[in-house]
Amino acid sequence: MKPPKNYAILTNNTSKTTEVVQKLLGNNLVDKLAGLQPLKGMLFSRSEIDRFMDEEERHDLKILTKGNAQSLKTMSSGEQKKALLNHLLEQNPDFLILVNPYDNLDTATQATLKDQLCKVGQSRVLVQLVSRLDDILPTTTDFLKLERDALHKFDSPDDFWSSNVRATITFGNSIPSPMDQILVEDSVLINFNKVSVSFDGRQVLDQIDWTIKKGEFWQLIGPNGSGKSTLLSMITGDSHKGYGQDMTIFGKQKGSGESVWDIKQNIGYYAPAITDKFRGYHTLEHMVISGLHDSIGLYVQPSDTEKHVANEWLTLLNLQQKKDDYFRDLSVGDKRLVMMARAMVKHPPLLILDEPTAGLDDSSAALFVALVNKVAQESDSAIVFVSHRKEPGLEPRYIYELHPSENGSRGFIKSAE
Repeated sequence: MKPPKNYAILTNNTSKTTEVVQKLLGNNLVDKLAGLQPLKGMLFSRSEIDRFMDEEERHDLKILTKGNAQSLKTMSSGEQKKALLNHLLEQNPDFLILVNPYDNLDTATQATLKDQLCKVGQSRVLVQLVSRLDDILPTTTDFLKLERDALHKFDSPDDFWSSNVRATITFGNSIPSPMDQILVEDSVLINFNKVSVSFDGRQVLDQIDWTIKKGEFWQLIGPNGSGKSTLLSMITGDSHKGYGQDMTIFGKQKGSGESVWDIKQNIGYYAPAITDKFRGYHTLEHMVISGLHDSIGLYVQPSDTEKHVANEWLTLLNLQQKKDDYFRDLSVGDKRLVMMARAMVKHPPLLILDEPTAGLDDSSAALFVALVNKVAQESDSAIVFVSHRKEPGLEPRYIYELHPSENGSRGFIKSAE
Protein backbone atom coordinates (compact mmCIF):
# COMPACT_ATOMS: atom_id res chain seq x y z
CA MET A 1 0.00 0.00 0.00
CA LYS A 2 1.36 3.38 -1.04
CA PRO A 3 2.02 5.65 1.99
CA PRO A 4 -0.12 8.81 2.16
CA LYS A 5 1.17 12.24 1.32
CA ASN A 6 2.47 14.40 4.15
CA TYR A 7 2.37 18.11 3.30
CA ALA A 8 4.52 20.79 4.93
CA ILE A 9 3.45 24.40 4.50
CA LEU A 10 6.04 26.88 5.74
CA THR A 11 4.36 30.00 7.12
CA ASN A 12 5.56 33.33 8.45
CA ASN A 13 4.04 36.01 10.66
CA THR A 14 2.14 37.53 7.71
CA SER A 15 0.68 34.26 6.39
CA LYS A 16 -3.11 33.96 6.44
CA THR A 17 -2.97 30.57 8.11
CA THR A 18 -6.48 30.66 9.55
CA GLU A 19 -8.05 31.15 6.11
CA VAL A 20 -6.28 28.07 4.70
CA VAL A 21 -7.29 25.97 7.72
CA GLN A 22 -10.94 27.01 7.48
CA LYS A 23 -11.06 26.21 3.76
CA LEU A 24 -9.58 22.76 4.28
CA LEU A 25 -11.94 21.95 7.14
CA GLY A 26 -14.91 23.28 5.17
CA ASN A 27 -14.09 21.15 2.08
CA ASN A 28 -13.48 24.26 0.01
CA LEU A 29 -10.97 24.22 -2.81
CA VAL A 30 -7.44 25.22 -1.81
CA ASP A 31 -4.99 25.84 -4.63
CA LYS A 32 -2.16 23.24 -4.68
CA LEU A 33 -4.15 21.03 -2.25
CA ALA A 34 -7.12 20.15 -4.44
CA GLY A 35 -6.88 16.45 -3.61
CA LEU A 36 -7.99 17.15 -0.02
CA GLN A 37 -11.26 18.87 -0.95
CA PRO A 38 -13.61 15.87 -0.65
CA LEU A 39 -11.87 14.42 2.41
CA LYS A 40 -12.66 14.75 6.12
CA GLY A 41 -10.08 16.78 8.01
CA MET A 42 -9.60 17.64 11.68
CA LEU A 43 -7.47 20.27 13.41
CA PHE A 44 -4.57 19.76 15.83
CA SER A 45 -3.74 23.19 17.26
CA ARG A 46 -3.49 25.25 20.42
CA SER A 47 -6.76 26.96 19.51
CA GLU A 48 -8.55 23.60 19.55
CA ILE A 49 -7.23 22.85 23.03
CA ASP A 50 -8.44 26.27 24.17
CA ARG A 51 -11.86 25.55 22.65
CA PHE A 52 -12.22 22.23 24.46
CA MET A 53 -10.96 23.84 27.67
CA ASP A 54 -13.64 26.51 27.39
CA GLU A 55 -16.33 23.85 26.89
CA GLU A 56 -15.09 21.98 29.93
CA GLU A 57 -14.97 25.05 32.17
CA ARG A 58 -18.20 26.73 31.08
CA HIS A 59 -20.44 23.72 30.46
CA ASP A 60 -18.66 20.95 32.40
CA LEU A 61 -18.42 19.09 29.09
CA LYS A 62 -15.42 16.76 29.33
CA ILE A 63 -14.38 15.60 25.86
CA LEU A 64 -10.61 15.38 25.77
CA THR A 65 -10.51 14.32 29.43
CA LYS A 66 -13.42 11.88 29.33
CA GLY A 67 -12.79 9.17 31.89
CA ASN A 68 -10.00 11.21 33.48
CA ALA A 69 -10.44 12.84 36.89
CA GLN A 70 -7.96 15.57 35.93
CA SER A 71 -9.29 18.67 34.18
CA LEU A 72 -7.80 19.85 30.89
CA LYS A 73 -6.77 23.14 32.48
CA THR A 74 -4.58 21.43 35.09
CA MET A 75 -2.70 19.31 32.54
CA SER A 76 0.69 20.27 31.17
CA SER A 77 0.91 21.44 27.56
CA GLY A 78 2.29 18.03 26.57
CA GLU A 79 -0.54 16.17 28.27
CA GLN A 80 -3.12 18.45 26.64
CA LYS A 81 -1.70 17.83 23.17
CA LYS A 82 -1.55 14.08 23.76
CA ALA A 83 -5.23 14.10 24.81
CA LEU A 84 -6.20 16.13 21.73
CA LEU A 85 -4.28 13.84 19.35
CA ASN A 86 -5.90 10.73 20.83
CA HIS A 87 -9.35 12.29 20.51
CA LEU A 88 -8.81 13.30 16.88
CA LEU A 89 -7.55 9.86 15.87
CA GLU A 90 -10.63 8.26 17.44
CA GLN A 91 -12.73 10.26 14.94
CA ASN A 92 -10.82 8.54 12.10
CA PRO A 93 -10.31 11.61 9.89
CA ASP A 94 -8.84 11.33 6.39
CA PHE A 95 -6.28 14.01 7.19
CA LEU A 96 -4.99 15.98 10.15
CA ILE A 97 -4.04 19.66 10.02
CA LEU A 98 -1.14 20.40 12.38
CA VAL A 99 -0.65 24.08 13.24
CA ASN A 100 2.73 24.71 14.93
CA PRO A 101 2.32 21.50 16.95
CA TYR A 102 5.44 21.93 19.09
CA ASP A 103 4.75 25.41 20.48
CA ASN A 104 4.89 25.60 24.30
CA LEU A 105 6.54 22.18 24.60
CA ASP A 106 9.91 21.41 26.15
CA THR A 107 12.56 19.64 24.07
CA ALA A 108 11.86 16.11 25.31
CA THR A 109 8.09 16.44 24.82
CA GLN A 110 8.65 17.86 21.32
CA ALA A 111 10.71 14.80 20.42
CA THR A 112 8.05 12.43 21.75
CA LEU A 113 5.26 14.19 19.87
CA LYS A 114 7.31 14.27 16.67
CA ASP A 115 7.76 10.48 16.88
CA GLN A 116 4.00 10.03 17.38
CA LEU A 117 3.15 12.24 14.43
CA CYS A 118 5.65 10.44 12.19
CA LYS A 119 3.85 7.18 12.96
CA VAL A 120 0.46 8.79 12.26
CA GLY A 121 1.84 10.12 8.98
CA GLN A 122 2.59 6.58 7.78
CA SER A 123 -1.14 5.79 7.57
CA ARG A 124 -2.86 9.16 7.33
CA VAL A 125 -2.47 12.39 5.37
CA LEU A 126 -0.88 15.17 7.41
CA VAL A 127 -0.94 18.87 6.57
CA GLN A 128 1.65 20.71 8.63
CA LEU A 129 1.47 24.50 8.87
CA VAL A 130 4.66 25.47 10.67
CA SER A 131 6.64 28.68 11.06
CA ARG A 132 9.93 26.92 11.90
CA LEU A 133 11.94 24.78 9.50
CA ASP A 134 13.08 22.52 12.35
CA ASP A 135 9.46 21.54 13.02
CA ILE A 136 8.90 19.90 9.62
CA LEU A 137 8.41 16.14 9.93
CA PRO A 138 10.92 13.83 8.21
CA THR A 139 7.97 11.97 6.67
CA THR A 140 7.09 15.03 4.55
CA THR A 141 6.57 14.32 0.85
CA ASP A 142 5.29 17.67 -0.50
CA PHE A 143 6.66 21.11 0.39
CA LEU A 144 4.83 24.42 0.10
CA LYS A 145 5.12 27.98 1.37
CA LEU A 146 2.28 30.34 2.31
CA GLU A 147 3.02 33.97 1.43
CA ARG A 148 0.10 35.95 2.87
CA ASP A 149 -2.77 34.12 1.08
CA ALA A 150 -0.82 32.61 -1.82
CA LEU A 151 0.46 29.03 -1.74
CA HIS A 152 3.64 28.22 -3.65
CA LYS A 153 4.53 24.57 -4.22
CA PHE A 154 8.15 23.48 -4.65
CA ASP A 155 9.16 21.00 -7.33
CA SER A 156 11.35 18.95 -4.98
CA PRO A 157 12.51 18.79 -1.36
CA ASP A 158 15.95 20.05 -2.44
CA ASP A 159 14.33 23.06 -4.09
CA PHE A 160 12.42 23.82 -0.89
CA TRP A 161 15.38 23.55 1.46
CA SER A 162 17.74 25.51 -0.79
CA SER A 163 15.15 28.27 -1.15
CA ASN A 164 14.67 28.60 2.60
CA VAL A 165 18.22 28.67 3.94
CA ARG A 166 18.54 30.68 7.15
CA ALA A 167 20.33 33.95 6.44
CA THR A 168 23.01 35.29 8.79
CA ILE A 169 21.67 38.48 10.36
CA THR A 170 23.73 41.32 11.82
CA PHE A 171 23.01 44.82 13.09
CA GLY A 172 25.27 47.56 11.80
CA ASN A 173 25.28 50.22 14.53
CA SER A 174 26.42 49.85 18.12
CA ILE A 175 23.75 49.71 20.81
CA PRO A 176 23.01 53.18 22.26
CA SER A 177 24.56 54.21 25.57
CA PRO A 178 22.30 54.70 28.59
CA MET A 179 21.21 58.20 29.66
CA ASP A 180 22.14 57.40 33.27
CA GLN A 181 24.16 54.41 34.41
CA ILE A 182 22.42 52.20 36.99
CA LEU A 183 25.10 51.38 39.53
CA VAL A 184 25.22 48.06 41.36
CA GLU A 185 28.32 47.79 43.52
CA ASP A 186 28.55 44.02 43.92
CA SER A 187 29.69 41.97 40.91
CA VAL A 188 27.22 39.26 42.01
CA LEU A 189 23.69 40.27 41.01
CA ILE A 190 21.73 37.17 42.04
CA ASN A 191 22.75 34.36 44.37
CA PHE A 192 20.71 31.29 45.32
CA ASN A 193 22.26 29.09 48.01
CA LYS A 194 20.52 25.78 48.68
CA VAL A 195 17.09 27.30 47.93
CA SER A 196 14.09 24.94 47.99
CA VAL A 197 10.47 25.76 47.17
CA SER A 198 7.22 23.88 47.76
CA PHE A 199 3.62 24.57 46.74
CA ASP A 200 0.78 22.88 48.64
CA GLY A 201 3.18 20.31 50.02
CA ARG A 202 4.69 19.48 46.64
CA GLN A 203 8.39 20.20 46.25
CA VAL A 204 9.10 22.20 43.07
CA LEU A 205 12.73 23.29 43.53
CA ASP A 206 15.33 21.36 45.51
CA GLN A 207 18.58 22.84 46.81
CA ILE A 208 19.06 25.37 44.03
CA ASP A 209 22.54 26.91 43.77
CA TRP A 210 22.85 29.61 41.12
CA THR A 211 24.96 32.75 40.90
CA ILE A 212 24.47 35.39 38.19
CA LYS A 213 27.22 37.98 37.83
CA LYS A 214 27.45 41.26 35.93
CA GLY A 215 27.60 40.86 32.17
CA GLU A 216 26.99 37.11 32.09
CA PHE A 217 24.75 35.59 29.41
CA TRP A 218 22.68 32.65 30.68
CA GLN A 219 20.10 30.44 29.07
CA LEU A 220 17.60 28.90 31.49
CA ILE A 221 16.11 25.64 30.28
CA GLY A 222 14.07 22.78 31.69
CA PRO A 223 10.93 20.76 30.99
CA ASN A 224 7.42 22.16 31.42
CA GLY A 225 6.64 22.37 35.13
CA SER A 226 10.27 22.16 36.22
CA GLY A 227 10.16 25.48 38.08
CA LYS A 228 11.58 28.02 35.60
CA SER A 229 8.75 30.50 36.25
CA THR A 230 9.13 30.02 40.00
CA LEU A 231 12.84 30.87 39.78
CA LEU A 232 12.14 33.99 37.73
CA SER A 233 9.39 35.20 40.07
CA MET A 234 11.80 34.94 43.00
CA ILE A 235 14.37 37.03 41.16
CA THR A 236 11.86 39.72 40.18
CA GLY A 237 10.36 39.87 43.69
CA ASP A 238 6.93 38.74 42.54
CA SER A 239 7.05 35.58 44.69
CA HIS A 240 7.14 35.49 48.49
CA LYS A 241 8.86 32.08 48.38
CA GLY A 242 12.27 33.76 48.71
CA TYR A 243 11.65 34.92 52.27
CA GLY A 244 13.57 32.93 54.84
CA GLN A 245 15.83 31.51 52.12
CA ASP A 246 19.55 32.04 51.67
CA MET A 247 19.41 34.25 48.61
CA THR A 248 20.61 37.72 47.75
CA ILE A 249 19.17 40.01 45.08
CA PHE A 250 21.42 42.86 43.95
CA GLY A 251 23.53 42.62 47.10
CA LYS A 252 20.64 42.50 49.57
CA GLN A 253 19.58 39.47 51.55
CA LYS A 254 16.01 38.50 50.67
CA GLY A 255 13.69 39.81 53.39
CA SER A 256 16.11 42.47 54.65
CA GLY A 257 13.74 45.32 53.89
CA GLU A 258 14.17 45.63 50.14
CA SER A 259 11.06 46.65 48.17
CA VAL A 260 9.79 45.04 45.00
CA TRP A 261 10.21 48.45 43.35
CA ASP A 262 13.90 48.54 44.35
CA ILE A 263 14.37 45.15 42.71
CA LYS A 264 12.48 45.99 39.52
CA GLN A 265 14.51 49.17 39.04
CA ASN A 266 17.48 46.93 38.29
CA ILE A 267 15.67 44.54 35.94
CA GLY A 268 14.58 44.76 32.34
CA TYR A 269 11.93 42.13 31.68
CA TYR A 270 10.18 40.98 28.54
CA ALA A 271 7.71 38.18 27.84
CA PRO A 272 5.40 38.12 24.79
CA ALA A 273 2.31 38.55 27.01
CA ILE A 274 3.53 42.04 27.94
CA THR A 275 2.99 43.14 24.34
CA ASP A 276 -0.77 42.71 24.79
CA LYS A 277 -0.82 45.42 27.48
CA PHE A 278 0.02 48.07 24.89
CA ARG A 279 -3.32 48.26 23.10
CA GLY A 280 -3.50 52.07 22.83
CA TYR A 281 -2.16 54.40 20.16
CA HIS A 282 1.50 54.53 21.21
CA THR A 283 4.12 55.64 18.69
CA LEU A 284 7.33 53.66 18.40
CA GLU A 285 9.29 56.59 19.80
CA HIS A 286 7.03 56.78 22.84
CA MET A 287 7.16 53.01 23.31
CA VAL A 288 10.94 53.06 23.71
CA ILE A 289 10.86 56.15 25.95
CA SER A 290 8.23 54.51 28.18
CA GLY A 291 10.94 52.04 29.19
CA LEU A 292 12.74 54.92 30.90
CA HIS A 293 9.63 55.53 33.02
CA ASP A 294 8.52 51.90 33.51
CA SER A 295 5.05 52.87 32.31
CA ILE A 296 2.43 51.35 30.01
CA GLY A 297 2.53 54.13 27.47
CA LEU A 298 4.01 57.61 27.90
CA TYR A 299 2.13 60.20 29.94
CA VAL A 300 4.79 62.88 30.35
CA GLN A 301 6.36 65.19 27.82
CA PRO A 302 9.59 63.48 26.70
CA SER A 303 12.81 65.46 26.82
CA ASP A 304 15.01 66.01 23.79
CA THR A 305 17.59 63.67 25.32
CA GLU A 306 14.99 60.91 25.73
CA LYS A 307 13.88 61.37 22.13
CA HIS A 308 17.48 61.17 20.96
CA VAL A 309 18.13 57.90 22.79
CA ALA A 310 14.85 56.40 21.53
CA ASN A 311 15.72 57.30 17.97
CA GLU A 312 19.17 55.77 18.32
CA TRP A 313 17.50 52.48 19.28
CA LEU A 314 15.00 52.72 16.43
CA THR A 315 17.84 53.42 14.00
CA LEU A 316 19.63 50.30 15.23
CA LEU A 317 16.44 48.31 14.57
CA ASN A 318 16.01 49.87 11.09
CA LEU A 319 12.69 51.32 12.29
CA GLN A 320 13.65 55.01 12.64
CA GLN A 321 11.53 55.94 9.62
CA LYS A 322 8.52 54.54 11.49
CA LYS A 323 9.12 56.42 14.74
CA ASP A 324 5.73 58.15 14.52
CA ASP A 325 3.86 55.00 13.45
CA TYR A 326 1.66 53.23 15.96
CA PHE A 327 3.11 50.24 17.77
CA ARG A 328 -0.15 48.32 17.36
CA ASP A 329 0.27 48.41 13.56
CA LEU A 330 3.68 46.72 13.51
CA SER A 331 4.33 43.12 12.50
CA VAL A 332 4.72 40.62 15.35
CA GLY A 333 8.47 40.42 14.78
CA ASP A 334 9.00 44.19 14.79
CA LYS A 335 6.91 44.50 17.96
CA ARG A 336 9.29 42.13 19.72
CA LEU A 337 12.32 44.18 18.61
CA VAL A 338 10.76 47.39 19.94
CA MET A 339 9.89 45.70 23.23
CA MET A 340 13.50 44.52 23.50
CA ALA A 341 14.68 48.12 23.01
CA ARG A 342 12.17 49.27 25.64
CA ALA A 343 13.50 46.70 28.12
CA MET A 344 17.15 47.66 27.42
CA VAL A 345 16.90 51.44 27.05
CA LYS A 346 18.06 51.97 30.67
CA HIS A 347 20.78 49.31 30.38
CA PRO A 348 19.44 47.43 33.42
CA PRO A 349 21.96 45.34 35.38
CA LEU A 350 19.80 42.27 34.64
CA LEU A 351 17.74 41.59 31.52
CA ILE A 352 15.25 38.69 31.68
CA LEU A 353 13.79 37.44 28.40
CA ASP A 354 11.03 34.92 29.07
CA GLU A 355 10.20 32.85 25.95
CA PRO A 356 10.79 35.97 23.80
CA THR A 357 10.75 34.10 20.47
CA ALA A 358 7.61 32.03 21.12
CA GLY A 359 5.26 32.23 18.15
CA LEU A 360 7.78 33.86 15.80
CA ASP A 361 8.71 32.55 12.39
CA ASP A 362 12.30 31.64 11.58
CA SER A 363 13.17 35.02 10.10
CA SER A 364 11.75 37.08 12.97
CA ALA A 365 13.28 34.78 15.58
CA ALA A 366 16.71 35.04 13.91
CA LEU A 367 16.46 38.84 13.96
CA PHE A 368 15.56 38.85 17.65
CA VAL A 369 18.36 36.40 18.51
CA ALA A 370 20.87 38.56 16.64
CA LEU A 371 19.79 41.57 18.70
CA VAL A 372 20.12 39.62 21.97
CA ASN A 373 23.63 38.49 21.02
CA LYS A 374 24.59 42.08 20.20
CA VAL A 375 23.29 43.36 23.55
CA ALA A 376 25.25 40.61 25.31
CA GLN A 377 28.44 41.60 23.50
CA GLU A 378 28.15 45.37 23.82
CA SER A 379 26.56 46.00 27.23
CA ASP A 380 27.28 45.22 30.87
CA SER A 381 23.77 43.83 31.39
CA ALA A 382 23.55 40.23 32.53
CA ILE A 383 21.02 38.27 30.44
CA VAL A 384 18.78 35.34 31.36
CA PHE A 385 17.16 33.92 28.22
CA VAL A 386 14.36 31.41 28.85
CA SER A 387 13.25 29.24 25.95
CA HIS A 388 11.67 25.86 25.28
CA ARG A 389 13.56 25.45 22.03
CA LYS A 390 17.24 25.81 21.21
CA GLU A 391 17.31 28.91 19.06
CA PRO A 392 19.78 28.64 16.16
CA GLY A 393 22.51 31.24 16.53
CA LEU A 394 21.89 32.09 20.19
CA GLU A 395 25.24 32.55 21.95
CA PRO A 396 24.80 32.19 25.73
CA ARG A 397 27.96 31.62 27.73
CA TYR A 398 26.31 29.40 30.34
CA ILE A 399 23.26 27.19 30.55
CA TYR A 400 21.33 26.59 33.78
CA GLU A 401 19.24 23.47 33.35
CA LEU A 402 16.53 22.25 35.71
CA HIS A 403 16.16 18.46 36.07
CA PRO A 404 12.86 17.41 37.72
CA SER A 405 12.73 14.62 40.29
CA GLU A 406 10.29 13.41 42.92
CA ASN A 407 11.89 15.82 45.40
CA GLY A 408 11.72 18.83 43.09
CA SER A 409 14.00 20.11 40.35
CA ARG A 410 17.74 20.32 40.82
CA GLY A 411 19.83 22.83 38.91
CA PHE A 412 22.89 22.00 36.81
CA ILE A 413 25.32 24.44 35.24
CA LYS A 414 27.07 23.75 31.96
CA SER A 415 29.08 25.81 29.54
CA ALA A 416 27.40 26.63 26.25
CA GLU A 417 30.71 27.05 24.46
